Formats: sequence, C-alpha cells, structure tokens
Amino acid sequence: MSRSAFTTHTAHVNDIDLAYTDEGQGAPLVLLHGHAYDRSMWDGQVKAFSEQGWRVIAPDLRGFGESEVTPGIVYTEEFVADVIALLDELQVQRAVLLGFSMAGQVAMQLVESHPERVSALIINDTVPQAEDAAGRRRRHVAADGIVSGGMDAYGESALPKMIWEDNVQRLPEVAKTVLEMIQASPLEGATAAMRGRAERNDFVETLKNFDKPALVIAGDNDAFDGGAAQRMAELLPHGELAVITNCGHTPNMENPEEFDAALGTFLGKLS
Repeated sequence: MSRSAFTTHTAHVNDIDLAYTDEGQGAPLVLLHGHAYDRSMWDGQVKAFSEQGWRVIAPDLRGFGESEVTPGIVYTEEFVADVIALLDELQVQRAVLLGFSMAGQVAMQLVESHPERVSALIINDTVPQAEDAAGRRRRHVAADGIVSGGMDAYGESALPKMIWEDNVQRLPEVAKTVLEMIQASPLEGATAAMRGRAERNDFVETLKNFDKPALVIAGDNDAFDGGAAQRMAELLPHGELAVITNCGHTPNMENPEEFDAALGTFLGKLS
C-alpha cells in the first residue's frame, strides 16, 4: 500500500518495477528521497510545487517504498541508472534535481555521469566525500545491525538523528511519520543501499565542476552536517546556501514553510 497521498505510477526500468509520483505541468523537478525513507517524504513539496507550475516527479528508489527490492548490494550508480531510465520513460530530457541525504549522493553521481540531464542541482543534508576505511566499516556494521535487529529497532535508533531531538517532542506527528516510514522500509532494500553507500565515489571535484545553478539546503541542527553544507556551497561555482531553522536532518518535514520558501526562491530565479 502506498504511503504517498498521490497516485502511484509504475515504470518497468532496468528489469525492476519502479513506483513514482508525477504531478503537475511545466518544467520538471525531480525529488529523490533518502535512506530508509520513501517518496511520501516529499508529499508536501509535491503539492506545493505542482501548484506553482512545476511537474514534480518523485520516485521510490530501488528497494524502497513500493519499488521492487533487489537484495545484496545496490550501488549509487544503479540508483542513477534507474532515475535516468525513468526520465527516458517519461520523455524528460532535462530536470531540476533535488537529492536528500543518501540521494544527495545519488544526485551528485548523476551530475557526474549525465550532466546534460540536469538543469540545476539542489542537495539537501548530505556530504560529498567518499567513505574512508573506517566509514566503510561503519556502513557495513550498520547494515549488519539492520539484518540482526530489524527495521523497527533501526527506526527507533535512527529517529533522533533523522529529525532534531527537540522536534521528537515538539512535533510528535512528524516524528511518528518519520519513524513509521523508516520502519516500513523493506529490510533487504535498506541493507543493500547501506552497503552500496559504503563504496560510493567522491564528489568534491564533481561539485567544483558543476557550472549551473545550485542550492545547498541544511537543517541548522542536522546531526550529520558538521559544516558540510557550507563547504559544498563554497565548492559549487554558482552555489547558494539555505540553512533551515529549528530542524535537524529532514528540514522539508520539520520546517516545511521555511524549506519551501527557500526552495521556491531558488526555483523562481531559474525561470
């Protein structure tokens, strides 16, 4: 059953069925969700920006939501191949691309391998560096933990990092939605993506070479940021930075008014 409020469409790409939302008319805006989330995280933005004249496309990435699960390891390049195949299916040649967290790295990989398909880039609460040996180990240990403990336990442990701890108390409905979304994620899909992230490429040079409009968005209390957003905005030749207040790793759900305003300002300048 779909968690998204919007109609589920399905495309058969790269030998899997990929579920996606496709709402509105106009220039395409592609929204990519993060690890152990699904496309329903973007429902607020799908509504807001489809009403503002954008065609908003939000897929469930391979292994998440209603899309097909492929076990083992799913690499960043495979997510990119699926997104490109979906855009081909939808006859979208160029799009504004927004990637959140894990999918920020998917977006950077897509920019690296298919720059002609991206008219502008938005990266939201992510980092561009490849994992070092310790980081790779952490990813595989985390994947092992998901396998042994299950998605319910993983969701409980991840929640105070995915949204600001203050908002777990202040925004109980948001916390509940995020927790349920993580816990509903297919275990094999979550572990396959976690292991694939351990082997991702380094995107520092990709950002330096991206000569198109770009926006970096981060929550002011993102547990994973450590100054990464500021550094990415400085790496990008045309980079802008929007820091969303009173939120953690998931600003579009924790402070949607401020998030949508920052995104809307950036998108407005593109037209």
